[in-house]
Amino acid sequence: MFQKLDGMVYSNTIMAGNQFGSLFSVTTFGESHGEAIGAIVDGCPAGLPLTDADIQYDLDRRRPGQSHVTTPRKESDTIHIFSGVFNGKTTGAPIGLTIYNENQQSKDYTHLASVFRPGHADYTYTQKYKHRDHRGGGRSSGRETAARVAAGAIAKQWLRHHGIQIQAYTLAVGPFTVTDIDLSVIETNPIRCPNTQQAIAIEAYIEQLKHDGDSVGGIVQLCITGMPVGIGEPCFDKLDAVLGHAILSIGTIKGVEFGAGFKTAELLGSESNDTLQSNAHGISTTTNHAGGIVGGLSNGEPILVNAAVKAPSSIRKNQETVTRDGENTTLSVTGRHDPCICPRVVPVIEAMAALSIMDLMLINHGYSHGE
Repeated sequence: MFQKLDGMVYSNTIMAGNQFGSLFSVTTFGESHGEAIGAIVDGCPAGLPLTDADIQYDLDRRRPGQSHVTTPRKESDTIHIFSGVFNGKTTGAPIGLTIYNENQQSKDYTHLASVFRPGHADYTYTQKYKHRDHRGGGRSSGRETAARVAAGAIAKQWLRHHGIQIQAYTLAVGPFTVTDIDLSVIETNPIRCPNTQQAIAIEAYIEQLKHDGDSVGGIVQLCITGMPVGIGEPCFDKLDAVLGHAILSIGTIKGVEFGAGFKTAELLGSESNDTLQSNAHGISTTTNHAGGIVGGLSNGEPILVNAAVKAPSSIRKNQETVTRDGENTTLSVTGRHDPCICPRVVPVIEAMAALSIMDLMLINHGYSHGE
């Protein structure tokens, strides 16, 4: 239903799309060049130990300006918890989180007020809302994901108390695909690559693209271990469906696959089925083509997810585009931008996975009869 007031049309329907989760939910707010960004986290059980440091660690992994292969925008991304925590523990009340923007350079975007950047949401936002914040993209900016990381850090803290570990890393960048994975070296290089030697080659490749005014995408792999069996809700809230929704809600992600993913299209049933076996530790599978999820429920094996990350759209190379008035033109996007977003999207993917799994585990508790 719509009503017309003062010559403007208003919708009576609720604006959706800024909230994720059901029992454990997060609502994010703020824009890239506004005063602050943040989140309201609701449904967190009381008594969870939580300090600023528990959240700041992941924010530091996502923040801009952390290396020469990321945007040079300098933001401390300091977390401020203003509700829901008392004496170092959650109270069960909504948790309010705020991150103040400190280094906006809105003048860098003045020339973009009347032109649409290729690969960005400028055109689609203008068509939908008839009014947009051109300073860094407003809500469509990747900066919004800092609020998700802050909220996800709370979920990760809760999941650790339940023996669940979430780890993502850069598996591929452009023509490079990582082999001989060593999870212990992920945080020792700016690429967040699980192979030190290959990280050096990838870093040099990204630096050259940055010099050329171009950018590159890649693949981030997510591994979740310690999952109990049976997490997920048939039919529409299957674990892989919820994880897919969560990861695809990140603006830079263009594809998600679980386990063997699209390669299963090439396999026979006798090849793709993960056969079951009983051992001293219970029941397990001999392979993991399903990526730890069968019938939409976790099966106890490691959950493996690959996320396709597109190349950042803001590049200095001239691109063809149109103005807001529909005139053809060319555009070179200046300012401070990432030549490859894979290293900084790693903690964002972890956060969205944590939010999804914690929510589904709380829902699953309703079936456990208190166990």
